Amino acid sequence: MTDQRDYKGSIIPALFYDDAAAALVWLETAFGFETRLCITDESGKVMHSEMSFADGRIMVGPTGWSDWAKSPKSLGGANSANLHVGVDDVDAHCAHARASGAVIVQEPADQFYGDRTYRARDPEGHYWTFGQHRRDVSVAEMEAATQLKVEYK
Repeated sequence: MTDQRDYKGSIIPALFYDDAAAALVWLETAFGFETRLCITDESGKVMHSEMSFADGRIMVGPTGWSDWAKSPKSLGGANSANLHVGVDDVDAHCAHARASGAVIVQEPADQFYGDRTYRARDPEGHYWTFGQHRRDVSVAEMEAATQLKVEYK
């Protein structure tokens, strides 16, 4: 395991769940994340955790420790962010997630930018997009497909 302090330059999203312990199990089972750190209080409640997927990392914690830490479940399903995770085989990943209880809100489909993606919702309402890069697409192809101006900087 990489030293937990070795994160300079990383962006690590934090997600909040009413039941963080159940979320850890579900994210492992449905999406293939691995719990790498779990901090609990004296009663066993998860207070902070970190999960990894390939080279990526997320933090999972409980709601209730701060007024702004909310689960979409408690906000009528509202989300202010979507997590995008790259996978090796998006169709197989989707099938596994579906079999594990994920709600698939967008079936796997090829996108104008060359990826194949699907979107899922977890039990507390967080939205996840999983993608697999399939082909390189030129700026001209993207602009023709979308009628939008595309600029790489």
